[in-house]
Amino acid sequence: MKKEACFKIAYVVKSHGLKGELTISLMSDCPELQGLTSVFMEIKGQLVPHFISAVSVKGTKAYLQLEDIRSAEQADQLTGCSLYLSKSDRSPLPKGEFYSDEVIDFDVEDLQAGPLGKVKEVLETGPNRHLIVNYLGKEIMIPIHGPFIKNVVKTKKRIVVELPDGFLDI
Repeated sequence: MKKEACFKIAYVVKSHGLKGELTISLMSDCPELQGLTSVFMEIKGQLVPHFISAVSVKGTKAYLQLEDIRSAEQADQLTGCSLYLSKSDRSPLPKGEFYSDEVIDFDVEDLQAGPLGKVKEVLETGPNRHLIVNYLGKEIMIPIHGPFIKNVVKTKKRIVVELPDGFLDI
């Protein structure tokens, strides 16, 4: 599986217990893990499929048991690895909402200032997500939550925002 056909749902924080269970930190747009049978894990730049034997979710963390990981030593080797699912497996979002990886390279336009630039990345800081946009040679962070995002047009790869006065001067 190619990484471009997948989206990141979590990363391994550490091993948990003696039987190879993993403590994972969930991304904000991670789907429901109950009922999943497999995930892809990025190991040395390659996505490797792993089958899930058990999962328990506790807020923004989850405890994951994979079928082929049976010891704390094996689990420790996976610390820092990212977990992915196929994009074809994720459910569609309501109109105006988007997954973080969907908007990379979208054009961002402010209602007052006009074109700002392209989305370079979506940064997750705790429960908040920010669009990172290159604007006149500097990076600006536009909060996704709140009143700033006015319209997302996926077919035109465009995001319309309304930034407060002075926002671009900071």
